[in-house]
Amino acid sequence: MKKSSNLKSFINEKLISEELVKAENPDSKHVLDIIEKGKEKKGLAPYEAAVLLKNSDPELDGMIFETARSIKHNIYGNRLVLFAPLYITNECSNACEYCGFKARNKELKRRTLTSEEIRREVEVLEKQGHKRLLLVYGEHPRFGADWIAQTVRDVYSVTSDKSGQIRRANINCAPLDVEGFRQLHDVGIGTYQCFHESYHSETYTKLHPRGPKADYLWRLHAMHRAMEAGIDDVGMGALFGLYDPNFEILGLLHHSLQLERDFGVGPHTISFPRLEPALGADIAFNPPHPTSKHQFKKIVSVLRIAVPYTGLILTTRENAAFRKELIEVGVSQVSAGSRTYPGAYNDPEYDRPDLQQFCVGDSRSLDEIIRSIVGEHGYIPSWCTACYRLGRTGEHFMDLAKKGFIQQFCHPNGILTFKEYLEDYASEETRKLGNRLISKELDAFEDEAKKKLLKDRLARMEAGERDLYI
Repeated sequence: MKKSSNLKSFINEKLISEELVKAENPDSKHVLDIIEKGKEKKGLAPYEAAVLLKNSDPELDGMIFETARSIKHNIYGNRLVLFAPLYITNECSNACEYCGFKARNKELKRRTLTSEEIRREVEVLEKQGHKRLLLVYGEHPRFGADWIAQTVRDVYSVTSDKSGQIRRANINCAPLDVEGFRQLHDVGIGTYQCFHESYHSETYTKLHPRGPKADYLWRLHAMHRAMEAGIDDVGMGALFGLYDPNFEILGLLHHSLQLERDFGVGPHTISFPRLEPALGADIAFNPPHPTSKHQFKKIVSVLRIAVPYTGLILTTRENAAFRKELIEVGVSQVSAGSRTYPGAYNDPEYDRPDLQQFCVGDSRSLDEIIRSIVGEHGYIPSWCTACYRLGRTGEHFMDLAKKGFIQQFCHPNGILTFKEYLEDYASEETRKLGNRLISKELDAFEDEAKKKLLKDRLARMEAGERDLYI
């Protein structure tokens, strides 16, 4: 019997298809009205998002991009959160047709990190300056909640020189039952992340023919079980290239609305990876529904307008030039210095298709990416985790965000984490650029009390203190 035998789908595929048909060839006034509504930063209904996605007028597309850019800067300012993925195992019992980790891929070298190997990987990441990690796991019956929880303890146990410490470990693992998720909650994970890959059930079934992941409904309800277990922050996503991208966007939005109805808050983050080449996965080289760069930019922009306070995550699947473009129209979190197989951060060769899940498009180091973020965008790289450690998560965080909390607290706290990076890890060139930007940010502060408090914290950091926040 399937684990999902008593579950029902809350994704109404007929409704989504009808919304997409209704949104075909929208007139310019209808598009403009929805853009104007989006500017209020109250979000959009799935059908309204479909209208923007279906627009084909280049001038109106430009207005969609500009609206997304304005919303992003109004809510998040010039702050950009950074993290790195840490692959724990590439062993997997699934048969996902697009993934290099699939069970029948005999070309892939399988590896699962021991506790000591995990600690060595974390040491490398900490010495680069990382504070936030996404732990990634294949799905295999040997690796249950007990083992995953222990790997999280291993990660948090490592403290390197200077300010080296992982302060937030998010998790991307197979769906668990409520008790399993409760174990992860109890060891202090951050966001639980799980991508549904495709919300189109026929496509999902075709691409997941065997293994636990073949159960569409068990995966669909994963976020519900995680939130029932006390995990406030969940992250969802779809893999673009498998089916009609417009359908997948509406699937994500309907999923988000269901979480709001059932728990009072939608996802903390949404991810939108595009299918990239992977060893032993023919479909990854020839996506059934390729997504053009223009279309992908619209996806990011429409998501930013539709769910303005939800974090949008961009991976290193995309190349450096395109990442710069997407950051401007809505992205609030990016991976940096990513390597996509177990043991990669201690591997001097590191470009290993025989081990990795997919090809990385942006292979720059963390410091190089930071230098670009600062020098080309004028953004503050942030590793802030103050909210999570102070209990400002889930519905509480969303309520605060809608009142301007991100600019009031997350921005200055981001500056403090950036200063920590500059003091302990940055190259000389990045340090000079970063300190100039921080000085500029201080000059722009209108709240004199907040400016005084921030200057005090910065001075204490220059004197050797670490992990300071407001």
